[in-house]
Amino acid sequence: MSSDFHTNRHTTRLQNWNYNWRGLYFVTINTKFGEPYFGEIVDNKVELNEIGREVEKQWLLTTSIRPDMNLSLDEFIVMPNHFHGIIGIGPNDYNSFSPSHMDSMHAVRTAQQKGKFGPQSKNLGSIIRGFKSSVTTWCRINHQLFDWHSRYHDIIITDEKMLNKIRKYIRKNPENWKKDRFFI
Repeated sequence: MSSDFHTNRHTTRLQNWNYNWRGLYFVTINTKFGEPYFGEIVDNKVELNEIGREVEKQWLLTTSIRPDMNLSLDEFIVMPNHFHGIIGIGPNDYNSFSPSHMDSMHAVRTAQQKGKFGPQSKNLGSIIRGFKSSVTTWCRINHQLFDWHSRYHDIIITDEKMLNKIRKYIRKNPENWKKDRFFI
């Protein structure tokens, strides 16, 4: 393995988007190696185990832990080996230039013109890091074997049609489990 392995990681983040901007984000977070740490699907319904219930609890605490970010939670689901959720970042003190999620293409163009990005805190990445960390900490304290995949996936939701399509995808995820690319 090359010594450059960890230094040349390709980012999946949109390069001209500041992830502290207000908007709606669809995130997917996987467990390491796709291990089903969170439970199982029985009769097209998710049956969460202790770790899965903790994932759900920590996600629901996200807005109260970070009240200064004006966060909102939308549709989400804990699956056996991954998590899907929609999270909104509202106007706050950390996103002075902050386009609405319905004006994201204009925002990308403006970001390219400005070429300025905010600090790597009080943004989507810091929210996800905190969420993952809280679940990992709980697992360690409770002697539960668990690990997240090191990264996460995100999609910037740009309009109502896209939002509704993603909501439907999340709700139907247990029914479509055997067709899901995360199914093992």
